[in-house]
Amino acid sequence: MVVMKFENKRILITGACGTVGSELIRQLLISPDFSPLEVVGIDNNESELFFLDQKYLDDDRISFYLVDIRDRDTLIRKMKGIDIVFHVAALKHVVLCERSPYEAVQTNILGVENVIEAAHVNSVQRVIFTSSDKAVNPTNVMGTSKLMGERLMTAANSNQHESATIFSSTRFGNVLGSNGSVIPIFKKQIQSGGPVTLTDRDMTRFVMTIEQAAQLVLNSASIAKGGEVFVTKMPVIRIEDLAKVMIDELAPKFGYKPEDIEIKISGAKPGEKLYEELMSDEEIRRAVELADYFSVLPAFRGFYAAISYDYAGMTSSEVDNPYNSHIEKSLGRDEVKEFLIENDLISLLTEDLNTTSQRYWPGDKESR
Repeated sequence: MVVMKFENKRILITGACGTVGSELIRQLLISPDFSPLEVVGIDNNESELFFLDQKYLDDDRISFYLVDIRDRDTLIRKMKGIDIVFHVAALKHVVLCERSPYEAVQTNILGVENVIEAAHVNSVQRVIFTSSDKAVNPTNVMGTSKLMGERLMTAANSNQHESATIFSSTRFGNVLGSNGSVIPIFKKQIQSGGPVTLTDRDMTRFVMTIEQAAQLVLNSASIAKGGEVFVTKMPVIRIEDLAKVMIDELAPKFGYKPEDIEIKISGAKPGEKLYEELMSDEEIRRAVELADYFSVLPAFRGFYAAISYDYAGMTSSEVDNPYNSHIEKSLGRDEVKEFLIENDLISLLTEDLNTTSQRYWPGDKESR
């Protein structure tokens, strides 16, 4: 994978305070693979932005601003002189988006439109949008809004006038250890002596670490042609295997025997998928394969006649199977254990153990 150095580039990251946004900033500033001239982080979370600013007080390359992506005029001003944009900001919690769909539209759809417009006005070189597995055959408001965000990013490449900005999306699945992931919930349940709750024993998920997610987002900027959706290749785990490995590893540290921690099946919630889809049946007909990604090319190629999707290192011009966690081979239990330990995902961090032990889904409160 060719890594874009970003040497002498000015980079703006929306959603700077989020899990992926803050990791993008960290890697850009500390990795020798990148040499940015300036990094600008924007977010609408005042308190977290303040603390993030304090963290980088001694680094003159980074600056932070309180900006909401719903505010197009401010986005246009902040993007002046920017070369690369990583658009990470979004409303991401399924529960809250389902309860407040109009807010999801304002941020996840109209916010994307504002980013596109600001990039056009300032002739930004590249914009990379971070999407989600939930955009594939969406069953909820959040996934639908992310799918629309992808469509807007693709369309932006065919609706340019004097600007030559490259707009692309990167789609990936669960980021283990991120805000809202299942690992801290399982930790808390094990700390309390159980039970550990599963929706279904056959449930599978694509997984990756925060570091891996950020690295692939950064790398996608170097190969983007415009209009495509990069689908990140990821390992698959069975959630039951994750739970059992965590029980075996953590129960003794909390004073329990692993066999004393019960696994309770709660049943799938309405709209919850037993497996994850990262590429649909329709998309494979217009996808090509690279070493670390699949690239889903625009459906209406006639609008993008000037764009050649001839990637360096392309491994196949055809993709045979939908990329979903039910079809892909899952990691064995020993491999899951190695993955968790190697990436320090089951350490007993205090902040992890302050989370709730309850798993939550839209309608839980209303159905009581």
